[in-house]
Amino acid sequence: MDIAVRIQQAIAEKKTLTIRGSGSKAFYGNAPTGELLSTQGLTGIVAYDPRELTITARAGTTLKEIEAALGKNKQMLPFEPPYFGDGATLGGSIATGLSGPRRPYAGAVRDAVLGVELIDGRGQHLRFGGRVIKNVAGYDVSRLVVGSLGSLGVLTEVTIKLLPQPSCERTLSLEMNEIKAIEIMNQWAARPLPLSASAWIAGRLVVRLSGAESAVNAAVGKLGGEDIADGAVFWAALKEQTLPIFETSSLWRLSVPSTTPPIAGTRCVEWGGAVRWVVDSSDAPRHQALAAGGHATLFRGIGYPAFAPLSAPMADLHQRIRQIFDPHGVFDAGRLYA
Repeated sequence: MDIAVRIQQAIAEKKTLTIRGSGSKAFYGNAPTGELLSTQGLTGIVAYDPRELTITARAGTTLKEIEAALGKNKQMLPFEPPYFGDGATLGGSIATGLSGPRRPYAGAVRDAVLGVELIDGRGQHLRFGGRVIKNVAGYDVSRLVVGSLGSLGVLTEVTIKLLPQPSCERTLSLEMNEIKAIEIMNQWAARPLPLSASAWIAGRLVVRLSGAESAVNAAVGKLGGEDIADGAVFWAALKEQTLPIFETSSLWRLSVPSTTPPIAGTRCVEWGGAVRWVVDSSDAPRHQALAAGGHATLFRGIGYPAFAPLSAPMADLHQRIRQIFDPHGVFDAGRLYA
């Protein structure tokens, strides 16, 4: 059935819909209550111009297909999206807004989105932004959709700006405790180093350097540490959370100021100190993040809301935006907020 027709049918029957691609990120957010609306039929790369460093693809197109096409031209998605499953789609990456280890150095998903097409809660086809950087102007609704978990409409097409793949990458490992690692990550962030990823895990600080071979090798000489030959394997495992530290039923992601002291239960410090992965079956991490001036997301687990409650002004703004895009509450399946 046509997506717009399905939405209009849901309006008539007063039902809610849960949008899903492959389901690789279905664990993220609150448990939805609506009927399934699949985007897997929306596949294919619509336009790709390596010279313009942009690509446009339908929402159900797999990340594997997109990154394979980009790899032929030595280009990449800047935000290094996690898959969490072989069938991971572009639409799922945009809807969840999840980025990988390169995020603090190359930008988040939101920074890479140039334009989107979607079907709103009335069944209307809408387009925001453009397909090339110079055409993007006006109110940036396309980036508002990033991380909205399908609460504003069904993504049908997305345009992303790209980056060239670095000509050289090396990964270093240095033994140190968490306190020292946080200090070092903040010091290095203020220096002109070709950093592209950083993570403290199990007593070791691991950093990735990317760029011209001369710049990378010069930085290695300054920083020292052990050169890890299979660095790409490590960063892929961190991105996909297949490392043993992520084997838990209750995982919190804390976004805090990068200089925040160690937090109890931390298994990994990432993004230069700004993200802490914490294992805790209670909601203590949410209070710890708030006390530090940040916020916490229950990334995997049950028993608590996935996302931190909004302040009254933000909740009001959130509801007004939702009312514009989805006046009948078709997409109000509870995945983002109750």
